[in-house]
Amino acid sequence: MSVQAVTAKMAEVELKDVTGKDAPPAISPLTPKAEEKKSVNNSTLPSAAAATVEPSPVTTAPSPVKMPQASAMKRPDPQQNGGEAFVNCDGTVAEAPRMKKIQFADQKQEFNKRPTKISRRSLSRSISQSSTDSYSSAASYTDSSDDETSPRDKQQKNSKGNADFCIKNIKQADFGRREIEIAEQEMPALMALRKRAQGEKPLAGAKIVGCTHITAQTAVLMETLSALGAQCRWAACNIYSTQNEVAAALAEGGFSVFAWKGESEDDFWWCIDRCVNVEGWQPNMILDDGGDLTHWIYKKYPNMFKKIKGIVEESVTGVHRLYQLSKAGKLCVPAMNVNDSVTKQKFDNLYCCRESILDGLKRTTDVMFGGKQVVVCGYGEVGKGCSAALKAMGSIVYVTEIDPICALQACMDGFRLVKLNEVIRQVDIVITCTGNKNVVVREYMDRMKNGCIVCNMGHSNTEIDVASLRTPELTWERVRSQVDHVIWPDGKRIVLLAEGRLLNLSCSTVPTFVLSITATTQALALIELYNAPEGRYKQDVYLLPKKMDEYVASLHLPTFDAHLTELSDEQAKYLGLNKNGPFKPNYYRY
Repeated sequence: MSVQAVTAKMAEVELKDVTGKDAPPAISPLTPKAEEKKSVNNSTLPSAAAATVEPSPVTTAPSPVKMPQASAMKRPDPQQNGGEAFVNCDGTVAEAPRMKKIQFADQKQEFNKRPTKISRRSLSRSISQSSTDSYSSAASYTDSSDDETSPRDKQQKNSKGNADFCIKNIKQADFGRREIEIAEQEMPALMALRKRAQGEKPLAGAKIVGCTHITAQTAVLMETLSALGAQCRWAACNIYSTQNEVAAALAEGGFSVFAWKGESEDDFWWCIDRCVNVEGWQPNMILDDGGDLTHWIYKKYPNMFKKIKGIVEESVTGVHRLYQLSKAGKLCVPAMNVNDSVTKQKFDNLYCCRESILDGLKRTTDVMFGGKQVVVCGYGEVGKGCSAALKAMGSIVYVTEIDPICALQACMDGFRLVKLNEVIRQVDIVITCTGNKNVVVREYMDRMKNGCIVCNMGHSNTEIDVASLRTPELTWERVRSQVDHVIWPDGKRIVLLAEGRLLNLSCSTVPTFVLSITATTQALALIELYNAPEGRYKQDVYLLPKKMDEYVASLHLPTFDAHLTELSDEQAKYLGLNKNGPFKPNYYRY
């Protein structure tokens, strides 16, 4: 067989070896230990530019960079101690240049040195524990470059010289304004309400004090209330959910806003007090989310209720507090339960959580959902949304429930109903959405597997017993904003999100369109209570009238180019209904 045929055959084999996965890199034949030693000897190199390559002498000058051809290919040469050689077309053998692996000054130490437990703890302590910065740019424009001065210690004024606010940084107002303008496009009902009722000013003379999440969507609601004639003062209902740039835009627009992301507990109550306790201004309406504002006024300024016409409450926790006050005979003004209105419960609670649970978990942990075992505590509308989303992503979902009706719904939806202690050792993610307290206690967290993610989708921060984790034997490591590793003495750790507070609004964002439904419901509830003739509502808790629920829904239908079917006179008479609604009785379950 000719030399050309032999070399062509060998080149074909060599090409296959070069492109295969197991092909050895073309580096120095030094052993790993020798390479490491060489790296240490060259550690004085200041930079990559100082790294050198030392080729060995060669007998011929074929370029080793080219891919082997039929006329020249490389093969192992045992006489060269493991080196490689090139075979030329005339049959002569030439040694390939030996390439010494490039080593950089700090490369080995940087990537091979693993931090010890002590150094990790030191690092965690060196990272600021402030939660004022959002990991996600979508949630806030604030970054770690902001100074750590408390907003309470700053003197800020907007462009008109007004200083009746306390926020992180008034200079972020332009960013916030753009966020609000984007939100307006997804909140058609509020924008329609502005146009339809702006001339009538149904809230003229209303002085509304609010305590809700301060986001772009809330800003659209506040500006709508202002367009309808109301004066507003606002605080945040959650210490982590405030979008600082939005608060800045509201302050620049003349609103008295007292909120920033990462408030302390003391800051939280101070902000509420600044909203309420102001000389020459007294609220006559309350818009609350969680009941903290209502509680504060009852505790500190009970005489204010003489002039307050009503309370609008949107969370399950706050509604529960109102019913307790009513039962005890201590509720001295009418209250509207927005949380249990159809447009809030069947849309915000369900559809909003169905999308935002995945967003919050992804942004904070980068977790893959497929195959993960998840337990969802509570199968109300929030639990239904969370369970459906995780199941669709391939997770194995368990559900806990106390209500046999909700429990049966979970079973019929294909979820296994369990007690938490039956699965706590094996699940990868624990999600609470009950509105209760001490759902996940220390006993359960002691038994969780290493790396288990624990989070809350209910409004209140009482569902996870976070206080029981602040003990000397446990170490807290701040990994990123709103993400903490709680480490046990044996090295086991759990991943706690937002310190047990509401996950979606603390760690991500929520769908604006769904919030438009809730915000419109709140606006109509305020208008109803403020304009209701004396005696229509007594000192009790009321649901939004069915007609208003239907009106809120109808305002959102044009977005989908939806066309409602109209009843004929004969059909309306047959059903005993008004052609314009309401179409369902109050006892109807949607």
